[in-house]
Amino acid sequence: MQIDTPGPVLRAWTFEDEESLARHANNPRIAGMMRDEFPSPYTPGDARRFIVAAMDTASHLYLAIDANGEAVGSIGIQPFDDVRRRTAEIGYWLSESLWGRGIVTDAVRSIVPIAFGRFDIIRLEAGVISNNPASMRVLEKCGFVREAVHRKAITKNGATFDEVVYAHFGDEGGW
Repeated sequence: MQIDTPGPVLRAWTFEDEESLARHANNPRIAGMMRDEFPSPYTPGDARRFIVAAMDTASHLYLAIDANGEAVGSIGIQPFDDVRRRTAEIGYWLSESLWGRGIVTDAVRSIVPIAFGRFDIIRLEAGVISNNPASMRVLEKCGFVREAVHRKAITKNGATFDEVVYAHFGDEGGW
């Protein structure tokens, strides 16, 4: 799968991306905004494990954010199950060297309609650590609404933060 955006290309991960993934993901500032399962340091072995998981697209969609022919980040859709089976989560990260250029905004705008078309969902949500206002701005620019603040819900690197929850509904925003 490949999705062209006004900026980056979103495409399937390949084993040729291992080196660039490990290099761009190996950043404590990125890891500090991600779940603990995102390793820090991020090694080539971590990159290989992620790429293997990303290639199994039966239950989720994880795409490389490609700028100038190089994987510089990731964006993904992970559907929930059980009573939340009509909801999916969106997540993303980008190499720090490319922050502030609208790349993630283009990526999110482009993947939202794909998510609603590919999965049987009516809701797409994102939980953002409260000390990440840039990610909140991305979601707001892409039509997500701030729905809730879960107070003291996230503990990361020994500190406790609020989680700000954003949602997008498939029948709104012209998708």
